[in-house]
Amino acid sequence: MNEFLQTALTFPTVVYSMLLCVCVLFWLLAATGLAMADGADGLAGSHGHGHGHGHGHGHGHGGDASDAAGMLAWLGLGGVPLTVVITTFAFLAWLGTYFAQLLVIGRLPEDVRTLAGTGTMLGMLIPAVAVTALVLRPLARTLERMEPAVAPSLLGRSGVIVTPTLTPSYGQASFDDGGAGLILQVRYDDSTPLQRGDRIVLIEYIEEQNAYRVVSEQQFLSR
Repeated sequence: MNEFLQTALTFPTVVYSMLLCVCVLFWLLAATGLAMADGADGLAGSHGHGHGHGHGHGHGHGGDASDAAGMLAWLGLGGVPLTVVITTFAFLAWLGTYFAQLLVIGRLPEDVRTLAGTGTMLGMLIPAVAVTALVLRPLARTLERMEPAVAPSLLGRSGVIVTPTLTPSYGQASFDDGGAGLILQVRYDDSTPLQRGDRIVLIEYIEEQNAYRVVSEQQFLSR
């Protein structure tokens, strides 16, 4: 037990230990009703993967929301609550740095431990993110299948692309509804490329995909 605590509280493991503790504390508060489990998710618009239940997507955080939603979509985690993503990442990063500290860094000469620890802490970001995406993608697919169909009444609404690209089979966009905001599945068939940050307009509801077909706002206005 002493060895476990010493490793967990030694740099670089201690950095992810603190992040993991924050996540655990958040879930404990959520379990007791003192914190809303979807409060942080709203800042990313991570709810409402295929329909309009994104939270916290208001005027003050619109850019942050689309950034986070775009990143989650790029990882294939659109619809997964941000709190779940962060907690999974924190645990995996902590696990990696813990064993790196226990098996390698702790055995190095003292004068190189800080340098090795810093490299490990930063280097662990990439595999932790990759494994988080791999672990949670089945959950993302399950949540997408469970979502109710979106209403086709939003046709003509303009929004902003939040995924890196937009294709006939892939893409998400954010829409300001004057309140919480929406993150919707969108599809784009035109050969003119569109990318993250471009404005688009909903023109058709695709029921079988629970998504909307879109055109660029410029193309829509020129019609």
